[in-house]
Amino acid sequence: MRTAWVAMDVAAVELFVGIGRNVHAHGVSLTGMASTSWPFLSGLALGWLIVAAGRRSLTTVPGGVVVVISTVTLGMILRVIAGQGTAFAFILVAFGFLGATMLGWRAAALGLRRVRSPNPTS
Repeated sequence: MRTAWVAMDVAAVELFVGIGRNVHAHGVSLTGMASTSWPFLSGLALGWLIVAAGRRSLTTVPGGVVVVISTVTLGMILRVIAGQGTAFAFILVAFGFLGATMLGWRAAALGLRRVRSPNPTS
């Protein structure tokens, strides 16, 4: 099950990168995707490590907030170091898209857990 959670975060990053490359007419080749996604995937991995070190669940919304912040922040820093550049609007779009997707699936999972668990007050 943990593999599925990790795959969903990776899918969010790859979807973000793929849409961006397509919108900006950079193409969606394997090498192009890899060169654009590695900074964000590195930030994603750091976020998972931070959450795990804090003994928090990757599937919770608070854990997801840490993962999103790490993904975008380190991703942008690594893009600058690699000469890929960033723009303020790009940072906002990255936070918006990755925040919505990564926190969205966590919120949906929380909702499903609440629906499936017996209600002790009824």
